[in-house]
Amino acid sequence: MRILALLFVLNLISITISAQWVKQTVTTTASFRGLSVVSEKVVWASGTGGTVIRTIDGGKAWDVIAVPGAEKLDFRDIEAFDANTAYILSIGNGADSRIYKTTDGGKTWKEQFRNANEKAFFDAIACWDAKNCISMSDPVDGHYVLINTTDGETWKPIVGNQLPAAKDGEAAFAASGTCLYINPANGDVFLVSGGSDARVFKSIDRGKSWTFANTPIIKGTAGSGVFSIAFRNALHGTIVGGNYEKPTDAVNTVAYSGDGGKAWLEGEGLSGYRSAVTYIDDRTTIAVGTNGTDISYDRGRTWKKIGDENLNAVAAKGKKAVWAVGAKGIVVKLK
Repeated sequence: MRILALLFVLNLISITISAQWVKQTVTTTASFRGLSVVSEKVVWASGTGGTVIRTIDGGKAWDVIAVPGAEKLDFRDIEAFDANTAYILSIGNGADSRIYKTTDGGKTWKEQFRNANEKAFFDAIACWDAKNCISMSDPVDGHYVLINTTDGETWKPIVGNQLPAAKDGEAAFAASGTCLYINPANGDVFLVSGGSDARVFKSIDRGKSWTFANTPIIKGTAGSGVFSIAFRNALHGTIVGGNYEKPTDAVNTVAYSGDGGKAWLEGEGLSGYRSAVTYIDDRTTIAVGTNGTDISYDRGRTWKKIGDENLNAVAAKGKKAVWAVGAKGIVVKLK
């Protein structure tokens, strides 16, 4: 048993040392925050200037796509399902918050939703499948705004949703498209907040009724709170965040749950503010931010830094398909 334990530890050390980001060649200077890894071959990302990129060969070649009429929009989130089908969401007050969809690999895009509420600012979109999705806006008059589609075409408000009222100064962060998240293990929906509070909201009925849990993540300023959430299974999840105005501050930036998000315990070792987190396998978690990348091999309890790249979003489909994106066209793959 001691020999097996030693070999396990040595293996983790070897992985930590060898894990590194490899920069991809993508001919664009757009800044990316939306990322969707469909498989080892198919990856989509979205960003500024109405830009979407796609690879269908694991990163050997990239399509750089300009969405018509969206040149001034910032697509902060993308949800893709295969080489042809994807939703993108742009952020901003009023009509700048929109949702588009393609079913032909980005050759054409259909605008499905344009926000008509000047007070609303949509942050993210999440999908159960290609026809069933949910999207959310920062609070309007003290309440988060939720919309959904059940046919993959039309979007409607989730009327009478029981999402608890937001506290004064509480909102979500459109930093990586992962402040709104659907657990692939059971379909539970999560919304994470920052600002005056740092909470995790949960719905088990696709956004109709909600509960919430408090977290140890730093809060109290406009730039602090929970930025991203991910789950490996029905029980084990991780949240990351911090204060993006003080990216090297590493206190109260990560927490983990072992009960489906009912309670969150503080992790340790994350080296600063992190805007996105994802699971690579059952125990391995990776988080990125403006001052680097950290990795955990115990579901978010302890962390080790593995890179200094300025990255905004990270997503994975197994250890052979771990991708991240950032400012000025940066796209990287974990090797």
